[in-house]
Amino acid sequence: MKSNSFKVFMGFFISFLILSSCTLLKDLDYTVTPSPLEMHGDSIKFSVTVNVPEKGISKSVKAEITPKLGNKALGVWTIQGEKIQGNGKTIVFKPGGTATFETSLAYDPSLEAADLVLTGKIYKGAKSKEKGELPSAKIADATIVTPLLARMTCEMCTQSDELVRVVDKSVSAVINYDKGKSLVKSKELKDNDIVDLVSWIAASQENEKLEIQSISIRGYASPDGEFAKNGDLSTERVESAAKAFSKLMKKAKLEAYTDVATYDQKGLGEDFEEFKKQLAATESISEGDKNLFIRVLEMEKDPEKREAEMVRLGKSYTQLEKDVFPNIRRAVITINYKESGLTDEEMIAFATNKTDTLTVEEVLFTGETLLKDLNSRIALYAAVAEKMNDSRVYNNLGSLYYVQNDIPNAKANFEASAELNASGEVMNNLAAISMLEGDRENSRTLFAKAKGMDADKMSAVKANTAGLDILDGAYAAAEGNISGNTFNKALAQLLQGDLSSAEVTLAESDDKNDADGLYLAAIMAARGGTGASDVVAKLKLAIEEDASFKAKAGKDREFVKFFEDAAFQALVK
Repeated sequence: MKSNSFKVFMGFFISFLILSSCTLLKDLDYTVTPSPLEMHGDSIKFSVTVNVPEKGISKSVKAEITPKLGNKALGVWTIQGEKIQGNGKTIVFKPGGTATFETSLAYDPSLEAADLVLTGKIYKGAKSKEKGELPSAKIADATIVTPLLARMTCEMCTQSDELVRVVDKSVSAVINYDKGKSLVKSKELKDNDIVDLVSWIAASQENEKLEIQSISIRGYASPDGEFAKNGDLSTERVESAAKAFSKLMKKAKLEAYTDVATYDQKGLGEDFEEFKKQLAATESISEGDKNLFIRVLEMEKDPEKREAEMVRLGKSYTQLEKDVFPNIRRAVITINYKESGLTDEEMIAFATNKTDTLTVEEVLFTGETLLKDLNSRIALYAAVAEKMNDSRVYNNLGSLYYVQNDIPNAKANFEASAELNASGEVMNNLAAISMLEGDRENSRTLFAKAKGMDADKMSAVKANTAGLDILDGAYAAAEGNISGNTFNKALAQLLQGDLSSAEVTLAESDDKNDADGLYLAAIMAARGGTGASDVVAKLKLAIEEDASFKAKAGKDREFVKFFEDAAFQALVK
């Protein structure tokens, strides 16, 4: 901290200050710390030490000093001789001494370009008879407000897509069999599902987005015969289905799929799970009989006894043979394939003229990865946001509006996103809005909720809070929250008095040539004592980037020692 001493000469006091050729109060020195005054954490805190020389205050004298900062009165400070009773600070006559007064007040913009001025009155005797006035004297400049340079814009946290560019899919058809048989009936090969499957395979040959990976055939038997025989029967059904399907491929001239040795074939025996599913679906059998059938199949292992038990249910068993078992005696032919989604080129094209054909994952991939123009990205998200009603789309759209400094639209989209999903990303982004609105308390609350993200995003959240830390006067916390070299980190280091580190950080940052970065460099030059020409040169660069810094520099107490410099005056006026 800097401190300055001001000597106020009392020689011009009006004549009644002199009593019996003895001066009641001699010349006083004032030491102000810091000087100029400084704002930290929304407050101005300073101390003034009144230095009273030897025999500088008569034993029966009291001086009431009235400090004033700009238009704000700051109370009364009292020093008194050793014979005065009261709450003032007593100064012994012969040696003199010092009295220190500490003051704190809330900062407001009117105090940025203000003077700390003292006036007061002199009193004598126990009855405090007024003997004169202290002349008005400026003892310090106010106020350095460098913390207000903190950047309050934040890094947005956007959300990525979950787009799968190639999807594993399958399409199937079923061949049903008679009880105990593995012969493929010709009518089965004319069923719609078989015909459609063959047509699909033929069409896939012309579709570059489809790639057949394998053909699998699974055979099943109904759980009403002997278990071992049903296992063999299911295998035989697989083999007959494979041969039948191979012939269909040959007939369709799909030679690539005719070799049965390439089919994945497996007989799976009795399909009890499918039996339960089919049984539950039929309406021709009562719930009570359905439960009986299940218990019989689960508890009776002897196939003859099991069938006999089911036959006893009479009509229900007949319905079982009619509605349930035929659907289980089958072979399932499955084509496993990969389907590729839209190409990058297709998604870019659809982003402008066919947005309704894009899925939400394709929209997010296009908006975050493919499109580079900010306005094009906004147009895409805005076109689909309401229809898709996806929290990620709203959040990313809000982030783009934020970058464009369209804060109302940014806020509206962040709020829409948060209503659907209060993600860590949107909590960070809403905190950024609150920061710009000046609601620091709410901003901190929201930042605290920005959790559950990857390391890079969590690092961004910490860096975003640094602006709040600086305004709160927590400079060490601000520095610790920033991992890289940035403007705010350099500012936090400077405000801790670490000029050399601040200079290195700013020089290695991407912000050094921005207007505020150049202005901060001028402040560093002023604090480092590199001379008026260096300060003026750096200020000139800052003003060329942002003309508003001319007026600011003209009253900025960081440059108070240069206020009378001709080059400085020429630059800021």
